[in-house]
Amino acid sequence: MRIGIFGGSFDPIHVGHLILAEHCREQGELDQVLFIPSSQTPHKENGAFGTDRQRTEMIDLAIGGHPSFLRSSIELERGGVSYTVETLEQLRQQHADDELFLMIGGDSLNGFSTWKEPQRILEMATPLVMARPGSGDVDFDLLSPFVDKQKLAEIKSLAIQAPLIDISSTAIRAAAADDKSFRYQTPRSVERYIQTQKVYQK
Repeated sequence: MRIGIFGGSFDPIHVGHLILAEHCREQGELDQVLFIPSSQTPHKENGAFGTDRQRTEMIDLAIGGHPSFLRSSIELERGGVSYTVETLEQLRQQHADDELFLMIGGDSLNGFSTWKEPQRILEMATPLVMARPGSGDVDFDLLSPFVDKQKLAEIKSLAIQAPLIDISSTAIRAAAADDKSFRYQTPRSVERYIQTQKVYQK
């Protein structure tokens, strides 16, 4: 199988995440997309605002009914800082015969060299690089220190073309905290969950 790995805080998950995941699934010819909520994100100073249980339940609500979308709690169960290389090593053991594809925003390539063991990451998974709002052209050559020319050409050929949807979890949290509308930015089930569970209330 071809499995896409989609990690993030998902605090909360929103339609931008889902649309990107669907474009990656289709264009990358993926059999599955694994949504993996992080425990602690290495490049973010603040932790999650929603609890692990709340973020997990919101993902389940958002992806329910999609036969190719699954949620994995591998990083939450491991705890501590969520390093991509450690997650991929665990997934490699679980999916020894499958191809893994790491879904990554084009803007994230700028700091990829600072990730833990970037070369090892690229040995275990092929990046599916997505453009993001305001990030400009994707500089694939930032990966050249870690892969040969043939692999780099393959990564470029797999670039994901998706609409630039400028929705942020930060803005949704702020709206929810102030009891303002964030309708249509998340699935209705997630919106109702945030409101009834008072996930981001001050």
